[in-house]
Amino acid sequence: MIIRITKRDDIAEEVLQDVFVRIWQRIDQYDPVKGRLFTWMINIARNQAIDKTRSGEFTRIRKTSDIDTVVNKVDTSHFTEQRIEAIGLSEILKPLPEEQRFVVERLYFGGYTQSELAEEFNIPLGTVKTRLRSALQFLRNTMQKT
Repeated sequence: MIIRITKRDDIAEEVLQDVFVRIWQRIDQYDPVKGRLFTWMINIARNQAIDKTRSGEFTRIRKTSDIDTVVNKVDTSHFTEQRIEAIGLSEILKPLPEEQRFVVERLYFGGYTQSELAEEFNIPLGTVKTRLRSALQFLRNTMQKT
């Protein structure tokens, strides 16, 4: 997921290191009542990756990337898609209505924030939030039944 958001292996490795440090430092903040450990860790990773893409350093790196980096991005995006499929996430999201699935995929796998998604795809921010909330409620109920 970090690679999908940052789109560069070298930056993804740096973010992953930061994620492990953050998890180590904040493990006492994990509350099993609120959710699974995996979900808590993935949210930390997602937030770190998004923070990195918003940093000035990342902007400078993107402006100066060379042709090898561009080719590498194309190659790794194909393999990232396969990894997500390999763990069965698309099957879990399949029962969602198309609008909700679209929002979840863009927010969690595409690295968009809610505001960015609303702006880029011309969807009202409130609608994005409602679709996400409905999707998460549906998925939570589905997962509790299994």
